[in-house]
Amino acid sequence: MVSFDGLMESKRVILGLGLGQFVSLLITSTGFSSSELSRRGIAVPTSQSFLNYVLLAIVYGGYMIYRRRPLQMKWYYYLILGLVDVEANFLVVKAYQYTPLTSVMLLDCWSIPSVIFLTWMFLKTKYRFRKFAGIAICVTGLVLVVFSDVHAGDRAGGSNPVKGDMLVLAGATLYAVSNVSEEFLVKNGDRVEVMGMLGLFGAVVGACQISIFERNALKSIHWTAGAVLPFLGYAIAMFMFYSTVPVLLKLSGSTMLNLSLLTSDMWAVLIRIFAYHEKVDWIYFVAFAAVGVGLVIYSGGKNEDNTGTLMGEGGGNIEGKERDEEAPQDRLAEISNSCGNSSSRDGKGHYYSLVSEER
Repeated sequence: MVSFDGLMESKRVILGLGLGQFVSLLITSTGFSSSELSRRGIAVPTSQSFLNYVLLAIVYGGYMIYRRRPLQMKWYYYLILGLVDVEANFLVVKAYQYTPLTSVMLLDCWSIPSVIFLTWMFLKTKYRFRKFAGIAICVTGLVLVVFSDVHAGDRAGGSNPVKGDMLVLAGATLYAVSNVSEEFLVKNGDRVEVMGMLGLFGAVVGACQISIFERNALKSIHWTAGAVLPFLGYAIAMFMFYSTVPVLLKLSGSTMLNLSLLTSDMWAVLIRIFAYHEKVDWIYFVAFAAVGVGLVIYSGGKNEDNTGTLMGEGGGNIEGKERDEEAPQDRLAEISNSCGNSSSRDGKGHYYSLVSEER
């Protein structure tokens, strides 16, 4: 007979996998929007993301004003997050002007080991062998995609591949910093607050950058329907992506998020087949299956280190349990309390009660 805890764990795994593929499809749609803009000679990477930050600030910031709650985290945390996130988007979109698509696909995987290192270093996350096995299979699947492109002769040279590759590596590193920082803020604070403040500071940073670097480029654009629609499509897809990511981060962690995003390249292949009727190499299907299996292995299995089982009745955490990817909240509380944020004013026990209610 299946226990209640086992049933809830299975639902959590299925929900995590489903949300992961939803955000992967959103990223795929943003990639096609960016490709359409690039095809039309429009190269304004910061401006593409600006409307997304404005939407986040209006929707979530407006709700923050309505409910009138004090900030649970210091404002400068959100300023740093906004700066890192804007520059990560800028660098990766910019890289498409210099390096081939397949190079971006491969080098963007750098965010995965970066996330693993950052969560291990700062969140004290413990990764078991099952986690590393799932990660290795996912990365293997993506490498197969690159080999397939080379084998099929679809790889096109870039104008400055070395410069483009460096931009991708830098952007992937900043994505990792952004993901881990957002995981910390979401699990230690409030999702609405994180999105509202990220939108606010992201819009401010983006506006400053646009006024300096992209002002003339925006003036030279001929704003037809073919140029406006990809801009709007990109912004809406990114808004939905940013709105869903905090839920996935709290449910499964930043490593699961980055592994799920690997399948965006596979979904792009399916769109090429059914929407554009293009032929692709059979290795793509093997790679898609490999990434899917890797995600199941990574997210599967009973989570013995669930945060709820680590909490005593008085809110104190019980020592002696090993932390893993799905349960770093206790470490987050320790970091938060040491930083003196407002969520710890009522004591550690109050914070843990919030975590239990939100989960």
